[in-house]
Amino acid sequence: MSEPMQDYEMAEKQVRPTFGKGLVFLMVLVAVVAALGYFVLQNRSSEGPLVPTSRPVPISVETISVDLQQAFRAEEKFTGIVTPRRTSQLGFSGGGRIASIRADIGDKVETGQVLASLDTRSLRAQLASAEAVVAEAEAAFDLAETTVDRQIALLERGHVSSQVVDEARAQSNTAYARIAAAKANADTLRVQIDLARIKAPFAGTITSRMADEGAIAGPGQPLFELVETGVLEARIGLTAALADTLEIGAVYDLISDQGSVPATLRSNTGVIEASNRTVATVFDIENPNLVAAGAVVRLGMGREISEPGLWLPVSALTESERGLWSIYKAGRDGDGWQAEPGIVEILHQDGERVFVRGSLQHGDRVIVDGLQRITPGQPITPSDVSTVGLVAGNG
Repeated sequence: MSEPMQDYEMAEKQVRPTFGKGLVFLMVLVAVVAALGYFVLQNRSSEGPLVPTSRPVPISVETISVDLQQAFRAEEKFTGIVTPRRTSQLGFSGGGRIASIRADIGDKVETGQVLASLDTRSLRAQLASAEAVVAEAEAAFDLAETTVDRQIALLERGHVSSQVVDEARAQSNTAYARIAAAKANADTLRVQIDLARIKAPFAGTITSRMADEGAIAGPGQPLFELVETGVLEARIGLTAALADTLEIGAVYDLISDQGSVPATLRSNTGVIEASNRTVATVFDIENPNLVAAGAVVRLGMGREISEPGLWLPVSALTESERGLWSIYKAGRDGDGWQAEPGIVEILHQDGERVFVRGSLQHGDRVIVDGLQRITPGQPITPSDVSTVGLVAGNG
């Protein structure tokens, strides 16, 4: 037999398991199984499987006793913006080169204060010429009047005819008309010179400046924006029903970020705007120093709503289906208490409280905290908490 064949047979004999080794492995396996069975039997309870039979320990929860009401007062807030009563874009009526700028952004100006002016040298030269024409016309008129007087004297002596007198009077009237025309031309130039200055039409604050000295201003081109900061108003849209309850001339308290702002109702359009279905009301701010232009103010208006229900804190609710909300109330369970679920609908929200209706009765104790720990039928230990916050807002 060749040498490779002998090596193969020897290797096969070495890896083939013997009957003795298999028997030993089987005995070890039986011993292990017997040991595990003995361990289980030793630790098994003589009373069978351990199943919890005692009642869970009740958890402590805070509750409030609800007060059923037949109506509630809803406090609604309407928002408006404080604006200046007047805002103007100021410019020159005619064009020209800007000679001076006397106001800048942020300056407070008074009525009639000059803010800017144009170069008026050409206009003033024309005015001087027009005034000379007026003087010339007045001199011609004086001469014509003197001529009329002389011709009348000659007519009385019979030296001239009536026609000569009439011609002298016509020349006098023509001279007088030339005076009026010359004066009108001079007045026009004076107006143009006056319009070459921008004057503040009312007291206020400069909020924008669009040009500098030397620039050429076009007719009507805005140069300043002037805001009447001393007179402020607030425009607020209300429902038609609430707007009818307001009184023109009465003072109402508007609320801003700075606090209360007294304001007098100036007007009420009484017309419902199609865009937002509200009626526009305008309030005059009594003290402009209390609030800045552009600030947001709110008007609080209360109204009675005849809907039965009760007030609950927001913390007593969890979201349910179809727009409804879940609550838990403390219900009697023998000598103890358990959590009983219920469904309510929110009718109105006012800050951290809501007015609801649903599966609640007067005097029910509603759980107001820790709803995430509660399941239906869970034992609880309720403790009542204060309801001052809810009662105070009922109106």
